[in-house]
Amino acid sequence: MFLNKYIILFLFFMEDFMGQYAQEINKRRTFAIISHPDAGKTTLTEKLLLYGGAINLAGSVKAKKTAKHAVSDWMEIEKERGISVTSSVMQFNYDGYCINILDTPGHQDFSEDTYRTLMAADSAVMVIDASKGVEAQTIKLFKVCVMRHIPIFTFVNKLDREARNTFELLDEIESVLGIQTCPMNWPIGSGKNFRGVYDRNTKKITRFFAANSGQTEVETVEAELGDENLDEIIGRENHQNLVDEIDLLGGAGSEFDMDLVSGGELTPVFFGSALTNFGVETFLKHFLAMTSTPLPRKADTGIIDPVENDFSAFVFKIQANMNKAHRDRIAFMRICSGRFEAGMEVNHVQGGKKIRLSQPQQMMAQERKIVEEAYAGDIIGVFDPGIFSIGDTLCMPNKKFAYEGIPTFAPEHFAKIRQVDTMKRKQFIKGVNQIAQEGAIQIFQEFNTGMEEIIVGVVGVLQFDVLKFRLESEYGVEIRMDQLPYEYIRWIENKEIDVAALNVTSDTKKVKDLKDRPLLLFTHEWSIRTVQERNKNLILSEFGRV
Repeated sequence: MFLNKYIILFLFFMEDFMGQYAQEINKRRTFAIISHPDAGKTTLTEKLLLYGGAINLAGSVKAKKTAKHAVSDWMEIEKERGISVTSSVMQFNYDGYCINILDTPGHQDFSEDTYRTLMAADSAVMVIDASKGVEAQTIKLFKVCVMRHIPIFTFVNKLDREARNTFELLDEIESVLGIQTCPMNWPIGSGKNFRGVYDRNTKKITRFFAANSGQTEVETVEAELGDENLDEIIGRENHQNLVDEIDLLGGAGSEFDMDLVSGGELTPVFFGSALTNFGVETFLKHFLAMTSTPLPRKADTGIIDPVENDFSAFVFKIQANMNKAHRDRIAFMRICSGRFEAGMEVNHVQGGKKIRLSQPQQMMAQERKIVEEAYAGDIIGVFDPGIFSIGDTLCMPNKKFAYEGIPTFAPEHFAKIRQVDTMKRKQFIKGVNQIAQEGAIQIFQEFNTGMEEIIVGVVGVLQFDVLKFRLESEYGVEIRMDQLPYEYIRWIENKEIDVAALNVTSDTKKVKDLKDRPLLLFTHEWSIRTVQERNKNLILSEFGRV
């Protein structure tokens, strides 16, 4: 009887603990922000942080009027050029939710970093410039989201500038991206005539007034459609146009369906201006109400539920030298299930050994704080002594499973690099290896050469500039770079094949990657076909998998 009493108490305690545990996980929201360059993605991130109380004064990417750089752009080269070249991770609390934002590079030359980051997100916010509509990079990133079947929410930005017809914009999203749209609110005017937004659900108009160049929260005035003072609040012409457009909306756009949103088939659309804060908080409130809790993830043993399983995570990003004083290296991981505690012992599946994760950190770009606990949906950074690779799985010591690998995208530009000062060989090798392990570049070696000369492959040529900049500023190494004519790369899938014996064309180069996997570099597509015809058993792949 005495024993039963304690068993009952223990079970009651465990039930209560698991309830809190599930509660913490269920309030997490983890999403990535994607867009074409200069659509306002990083500025929107700043404003979300502002409303979440994470920052008191929002910066901008260009930093003219605001005289303050975006929090998410922390690299010197990002501040110099006004672009994001690496993904940033930020966490804040708002209205009972714990929000993890993944801000991604918009520039196509850094799209591979964006692809990897999308693997860590449960949903995506697509930012579209109201004057330009759907642009090339938006299409590429959208396809990645569709591949993963993740919900996509659209924020049509820059309504404070002259914008295209709203109906035309919605039609373009549907025809170019192949996804249904459902406008949740509606803009009133654009450019200098932009007066606010109309909420289709509440049928209320929110009139916005800019404040402090968009650096602080805006004051708002609400009115209902049919309010006798509406002509005065938004202007007579705007009032009439709004009435006409609402009538037209009845026969245009799709009805809101949460199941279609969850499946990535319907995108809720919001309108505003991130720079001036118009519509940002409205979007945030609706978005949080519609997004899901952390989603289950696929592993080689089956589906891993976030609540029902103990701690597990995968590494999706590695960043070296975030702290100039310590020259450290941080592995970013997405927690997929359970609860993480500082100092806990975990199984590093790919490394084949148990390790202790000490000093876990959460980030506000390069600013960091030590955390004692984290839950499924959270993004944490742990010190990496050089043991982690992108795609690695961590789980409890008594478990052994691996999450799906993250695709390695084929580079399209190649160059041979070497250090100018031969005395700095050690720093050169260290720098190139660390930047490669981050996934920013891919490095290759010819079979019979050392690390004195290295072939670098990148998705976009701007990555060469970043590599040169980082080697000089972070490692003190000046390099010489010679562009190579290769445009195509293929991984050799046959493990048993003798690479040296392959019959290849004169313009084909045999190389190996960081993991000693053999590859071929080609200058023309016909060279690929010729090599395959000459070597009937050769299996080539366009993608590697980390």
